[in-house]
Amino acid sequence: MVLIVIFLLGIGNFAMHKAVLESGHPMIERIGWMRPRSRVPVSLVLEFAILLATLLFVANGWPGLAPVYAIYSALNAISAWAILTGRI
Repeated sequence: MVLIVIFLLGIGNFAMHKAVLESGHPMIERIGWMRPRSRVPVSLVLEFAILLATLLFVANGWPGLAPVYAIYSALNAISAWAILTGRI
């Protein structure tokens, strides 16, 4: 059950990340490795690596990382909200 929740949080993280990348926010344009014009932005690869590592660790007996990933997802949601609504 915990793995399913982490996986669903990961889907949400990818959706928020993609929305921020496509928002056209000037901050994103200034950070070269986050530009969505490249084939695969490095930031999306990093997002995938974090999700994969969390899933592997939790599946192999580290359930304490699940709340850490939930906090990470909440911080991502707050950041995405701030960028997409023009608060930043």
